[in-house]
Amino acid sequence: MRDGQKSRRRVLDAAAAEFAERGIAGARVDRIAVSAGVNKSQMYSYFGSKDGLLDAVIRDQLASILDAVPFTVDDLPGYAARLYDSYVESPELLRLATWYRLERVPAGDLLQSVEDHGDGKIRAIADAQREGRIDPALAPCEVYPLITAIAMTWSPVNVTYAASKNDGEAEHARRRSIIAQTVSRALLTTNSGNESVGGTGDVQRPRA
Repeated sequence: MRDGQKSRRRVLDAAAAEFAERGIAGARVDRIAVSAGVNKSQMYSYFGSKDGLLDAVIRDQLASILDAVPFTVDDLPGYAARLYDSYVESPELLRLATWYRLERVPAGDLLQSVEDHGDGKIRAIADAQREGRIDPALAPCEVYPLITAIAMTWSPVNVTYAASKNDGEAEHARRRSIIAQTVSRALLTTNSGNESVGGTGDVQRPRA
């Protein structure tokens, strides 16, 4: 990787951390430049402006935000539980998306300008509905937001209670089980054949 590419990479990483922690309005290009080890004129030559830098960060982080956990339509309860884990392990990604929602896209599809950002998930959900595994009363485009909303019950941006990495594993397991059971009861049919959900905590944390 060339020096210019390395510098640009450092700026994107530093800006992602700054925007996630302080929001768009609170972020400062001076801090980003210092953290990235570049001068401001160099940073502006890459991205043009603070807004241009934000747009570049969002594009850069999309894969991590959208695909932090591989989507598994055959195991929606387990998928939701793994989303919970990802929110606890990498809260900065969720904070970044939340700031973008608050300060840039207050209504509608957060990633509406991103081509095909969720089409594969929606098609998989629609196929599962036709096969009788997911409740067909819901539109496919409504199922996925419901899953993520349930997974975010104890997320770092929850307004009532946010989970922490420091919480005990028994508590994390209890929350995963609640999330998985809720997704199963709310969205799956009796024909789904899903066996990921049990009584008190049998949705296990994936091993690294």
